[in-house]
Amino acid sequence: MIDVTGIDHIVLRTPQLAHMLNFYVNILGCAVERETSAETGLTQLRAGSALIDLVTLDSRLGKMGGPAPKALGNNVDHFCLSVKSVPEQSLINHLEKHGVQTQDFVDRYGAQGFGRSIYITDPDQNTVELRLEK
Repeated sequence: MIDVTGIDHIVLRTPQLAHMLNFYVNILGCAVERETSAETGLTQLRAGSALIDLVTLDSRLGKMGGPAPKALGNNVDHFCLSVKSVPEQSLINHLEKHGVQTQDFVDRYGAQGFGRSIYITDPDQNTVELRLEK
């Protein structure tokens, strides 16, 4: 039997690596863990116990996935990142300071039960849910 214990990594293909790095590193606080050659096109970011892999579209890996992602018709609805608990308004202020559009926090059900979260979008229009840890 298989016993899933968490998410290891997600892979996001992007035509704009610099903007995606700015968003995930400078705004959300992930750290660059590993980079491959430009030909391979993989940058791996540490997100807690998981990785977010960014793959450039014009690289060997990126070309394997087909056309660029779009705001409509994405192959991923959204993914959720757990973030350390802070006052909700502080997180909203931080995001808006960096030009990220926000909505209100709401209660949603996830892997750890109900919790407060907010949806935002990254530069490639992927929907990211930020969930405050309990």
